[in-house]
Amino acid sequence: MTAPSLPQGAQPQTRPGPAPARRAGFLATLLLGGLTGLAPLSMDMYLPALPGVTSSLATPAATAQLTLTACLAGMAVGQLVIGPMSDKWGRRRPLLIGMSVYVLATAICAFAPSVELLIAFRLVQGLAGAAGIVIARAVVRDLHDGVAMARFFSTLLLVSGAAPIIAPLIGGQVLRVTDWRGVFHVLTGIGLVLTLMVSKWLEESLPPQRRQTGGIGPALRTMGGLLADRVFTGYMLAGGLAFAALFAYISASPFVIQEIYGASPQTFSLLFGLNSVGLIAVGQINGKLLVGRVGPDKVLATGLGLIVLSAVALLLMTTGVLGEAGLLPVAAGLFVLMSAQGLVLPTTNAQALMRTPDAAGTASALLGASSFLIGAITSPLVGIAGKDTAVPMSVVLVACALGAVICFLALCRCRFRNSGA
Repeated sequence: MTAPSLPQGAQPQTRPGPAPARRAGFLATLLLGGLTGLAPLSMDMYLPALPGVTSSLATPAATAQLTLTACLAGMAVGQLVIGPMSDKWGRRRPLLIGMSVYVLATAICAFAPSVELLIAFRLVQGLAGAAGIVIARAVVRDLHDGVAMARFFSTLLLVSGAAPIIAPLIGGQVLRVTDWRGVFHVLTGIGLVLTLMVSKWLEESLPPQRRQTGGIGPALRTMGGLLADRVFTGYMLAGGLAFAALFAYISASPFVIQEIYGASPQTFSLLFGLNSVGLIAVGQINGKLLVGRVGPDKVLATGLGLIVLSAVALLLMTTGVLGEAGLLPVAAGLFVLMSAQGLVLPTTNAQALMRTPDAAGTASALLGASSFLIGAITSPLVGIAGKDTAVPMSVVLVACALGAVICFLALCRCRFRNSGA
């Protein structure tokens, strides 16, 4: 099997658009959004329960944190395994297997008698839950091309983007009536509902004649071919670094907003919700108004530019260069940074997947795994200088933003210039 790499500067070939009957309807859109939202649900619902885990299982806080790390690592590695599997066996079978294992692992987490067992099955939960994330993107690529695909990714953002807002609220409410084990009971129920919906309503989107053949060797060659395509790699890294900035914000914002700038938990929740609403709203503006009217690379350049400007402004404020900055200007900078992700994340996904009509599962795996891995590496850096300064957060945000711009300009510039986008 020939690896699906493209010559530098080459334009991706597109397949004829899918028949209207195969286009995703409302239920499929809701389901795919739910699958992509499984990661933030699995992570963010659990965050309020961490103190309860440390006391219930008599474990240090650092050990309890490993339950988050294990799930995150599992979701990153799982995508690299499940994506190529879906290219070989179709989308439904790996998705149903993955979601079934996710439900089982989550249920075991709810009854874990020790932190070691909880860490182990959080890893399994992440590995299996990766199926929903990676295959949802691949299904979108199977069903849509070009402008339609970019619009659909923006629509998915409306559904999946609500997960980080809802998840902590659900987790907090669950903890009012039960303990941390109840959070896993709720996640088990959510996973079961999604599994049943996949079984009933999600049709196979990859016909047998378009599936890949071979084993591990061909799959690795396919990945190598994708990474050799500089334009694909440029979009992957730009999107991954932008996503890392999002991770850094999520990791640092509770501490920065509440501990340094003195906001109450209620104010923090309000600001966090507003930022998420900004991301969703800009994503919808992108999908409904910009896609098809403005070149995707111009949209991406605008989004990256806004992220850089807001990150630099936050650095100047947190270092005191602009004088003593209060909560309002810092919150405004974070709002712009978060909202601009609504231009960047759907566009990088769509542009990268446009390069790979016949290896969408593998391409989706690389996109997802790179984002999670870069995010996992950068997130701990935001607290490297302790809890009395927000400078590390701002430095990480600036580094991620500039890195995304450099990758876009250096690796995608031929396409950007030649297409006039």
